[in-house]
Amino acid sequence: MPGVVVRPITGADELDLFCRLPYVLNHQLAADLEGGRRQPSWMWVCMRGEHLLARAAWWARDGDDSPACLDIFDVDDRAEGMDRIRVGADFLRAAMGAVMPEGPKPLYIRFTTPDWRADVVERRAVDDRMAALKVVGAQFLVERLRLEWRPGTPIMATSGRLTFRPVSDRDELVGLMAKVLEGTLDAHSRADLARMSAAETAAAQYDEELKGYSSPRSWWAVALADDGQRVGFVIPARNPYGPIIAYVGVLPAHRGHGYIDDLLAEGTRILAADGTPRIRASTDVGNGPMRQAFQRAGYVEYEREVDMTWR
Repeated sequence: MPGVVVRPITGADELDLFCRLPYVLNHQLAADLEGGRRQPSWMWVCMRGEHLLARAAWWARDGDDSPACLDIFDVDDRAEGMDRIRVGADFLRAAMGAVMPEGPKPLYIRFTTPDWRADVVERRAVDDRMAALKVVGAQFLVERLRLEWRPGTPIMATSGRLTFRPVSDRDELVGLMAKVLEGTLDAHSRADLARMSAAETAAAQYDEELKGYSSPRSWWAVALADDGQRVGFVIPARNPYGPIIAYVGVLPAHRGHGYIDDLLAEGTRILAADGTPRIRASTDVGNGPMRQAFQRAGYVEYEREVDMTWR
């Protein structure tokens, strides 16, 4: 691209430049840089003179030294006469080549409004970014609902069918996670199961995600039936941005009895007791049973997420 400079930002001093293009994550960038979840070398801009044509940023989990996802990729949708898809693809190719010259590429995530397809401007923006990503080898994986429980929303009363105790240790939880992967409708889990066993998939999710939460492990709860059998589990947690339902699952032998409602209510109750302003969760658009369970628990959709991956 003649006259164009592609480079990483110098640091927090260039956040104003980086944020010239609007996006829902802009307000988090300063704290992410300070917390180490982003690095200036992972935040790239495409400049023509003083004009910001495009930008990209990768994000890492707390304590990690490599990115977990590409969660910011924007082109200037207001620019006249610019082939946004070509500019975006050329820019991404250059930035990715510098940030991760070899090895697998991390997930791409785009947050949208719930009705983004009905908004002509937003739909074009999402479609343009996905088209540019496809040029550089990404493909669509799944669209997800982002859900939120708000204070004042009633929490389902305890049914009395289950009792709860804390998760005993890593081995117990990983074993339960491996069991609930049987028949899973979650697209990410299904993709992982295509290349790993259920035990490997569960262990990887624990080690890469769950063990990194700084919130109390005493919140993690195993559900027991009257006869002492383990029915399922729920993982309420707090990530760097607030409280979440990180994982909830019912063991295959106990599905179809509505236990998911008890589990979600317990997880919500634990987090609500901590005085939270809201609780967030997510599930695939196509996961009807989980989507309906969150709705029954009083969670409302506030956003969507489009995920793409490299294979």
